[in-house]
Amino acid sequence: MEEKKNILTYEGLKAYEDELHDLKVVKRKEVAQKIKEAREQGDLSENAEYDAAKDEQRDIEARIEELEKILKNAEVVVEEEVDLEKISIGCRVKILDLEYNEELVYKIVGSTEANSLKGKISNESPVGRALIGSKVGDVIKVETQAGELSYKVLDIDRSN
Repeated sequence: MEEKKNILTYEGLKAYEDELHDLKVVKRKEVAQKIKEAREQGDLSENAEYDAAKDEQRDIEARIEELEKILKNAEVVVEEEVDLEKISIGCRVKILDLEYNEELVYKIVGSTEANSLKGKISNESPVGRALIGSKVGDVIKVETQAGELSYKVLDIDRSN
């Protein structure tokens, strides 16, 4: 079975690469030092510092593995080449929530990079999926757990 591609913007790719570099170069050394210091304290069976450092090491290694898997299957969207005629991954979109008459701005990204608190929504989310392919002036309807929502596309822009 072929693994799913992780669609990333260049910004997302850079952030994951930076995090991976930090974990491998800085955090691994820090936790190795903590383990070494804890070992020097003697009996490991009742050494809370040693246990905590080993837990931290396990978490770091798991995150490194996760990041390497994401990056191995990464497909980068070149935002400068994004077609601004219709909404696609890598663009920023301004929409009007027709129920609340509120303007919202989202960046459409792949699911790996999505973070609604930072205004980044996945192309696989209900709103993201409905927006993909829409043009300025289109009204889209989105079926959500809260019921049907309607949005009008106001603007499509490059996110950088």
